[in-house]
Amino acid sequence: MPAQSDKSSALPSVGTPQPQNSALNPQASVPRLALWKMLLLVAGPGLVVMLADTDAGSVITAAQSGAQFGYSLLLLQVLLVPILYIVQELTVRLGLATQKGHGELISATFGKAWAWLSVSTLMVSCIGALLTEFAGIEGVGQLFGIAPWISVGLTIVFLVVVVGTGGYRQVEMVALFIGLFELAFIAVAVASHPSPAAMITAIGSQPIHDPTYLFLIAGNVGAVIMPWMVFYQQSAVIDKGLNITHLKAARLDTAIGALITQIIMAAVLIFTAASIGSAHAHVSLNTVQQIATALTPILGSAWGRLVFSLGMLGAALVATIVASLTAAWGLGEVTGYRRSLAHHPFEAPWFYGVYLTCLLVGAGIVLSGVNLVRLTVAVEVMNALLLPIVLGFLFLLARKALPEPWRLKGPYAWVVAFIVILTSVVGVYAGIAGLWG
Repeated sequence: MPAQSDKSSALPSVGTPQPQNSALNPQASVPRLALWKMLLLVAGPGLVVMLADTDAGSVITAAQSGAQFGYSLLLLQVLLVPILYIVQELTVRLGLATQKGHGELISATFGKAWAWLSVSTLMVSCIGALLTEFAGIEGVGQLFGIAPWISVGLTIVFLVVVVGTGGYRQVEMVALFIGLFELAFIAVAVASHPSPAAMITAIGSQPIHDPTYLFLIAGNVGAVIMPWMVFYQQSAVIDKGLNITHLKAARLDTAIGALITQIIMAAVLIFTAASIGSAHAHVSLNTVQQIATALTPILGSAWGRLVFSLGMLGAALVATIVASLTAAWGLGEVTGYRRSLAHHPFEAPWFYGVYLTCLLVGAGIVLSGVNLVRLTVAVEVMNALLLPIVLGFLFLLARKALPEPWRLKGPYAWVVAFIVILTSVVGVYAGIAGLWG
């Protein structure tokens, strides 16, 4: 659990338990107006982590789906909304009910060795995510002739200033503002004038016999569930000062975020399907520059490049903030060092040191001249292979670590178990297919 200080961002005004109509009673009902008022105070962790979910790698995956198979994978983006919500809702419930971060809770429930295993996979996943994000930022810079070391270097300076000079609320507001640039993809999708008839035809004709299509199904699933999302949201709701009385509003925050992130994914798929996919079927897109050309027929070269750059930067920057903070939170949960944005850098040097180190390692690898296309594929394969560990721990914690009123049980537990197994199997398939491909 992130330690608090006088600079804590706790929300006592909405966190005081009410004897009659309280979220502490899972059977109690909260008036609609009260729920929406609370949402305005509670919203943030769910929206931020979901906007980060639509990162540079996810955008590339959605764009590839639209370019290679048109609108065929559009239905999948809809089906992934409830899966994403189910997974992240469990993290919210765990954080609010136990007031412990994910790694800390694994340690308390299963022992230190299992916590180290979980956090080790987290660190690998976070560094992998940062490689993808910096690759996307470098690609955007190259669209405007900016040298990679300048675009990546300025990004690191910006992120260090944002996190090092403010508490959780300031970081959250900056992340939300940056992430909103991703909404540009939705506007572009509308401007592409997609054909409803073509969508219906494509959705009704699924080329499941095509190995490439099956790989993209797995890739889209793997792009939605990422280890660092689970760790981040569980720590973020605590660092923001939330508790179990905020559960309903936090669930709504998560649901809205899940819907928005999949709308953005669908938007990227739609505008690439309407442009490149309709003109050159089965074209493989792997770089930022290639995806940017999909907007040229819709907005023109200059505007298309600008709008795409804003959307991609929003996706990459918010994911960079989330992934690097998650690494610092997660490692602190098993080592015990101070790990809250409520503390200044000199009060929590290890926390901010890990944050900065992750940024520098990710940037250094990207700037070393590695093949960014192969790098992106490698990260996707790695995340896919980690899904059984991440989702397995999440399910077991929801069954064992949660207090009785909020424990995962009954028919819903069977539904979650099915989702966890299915998502893990598909993720591992993506990893194996990627390695053999």
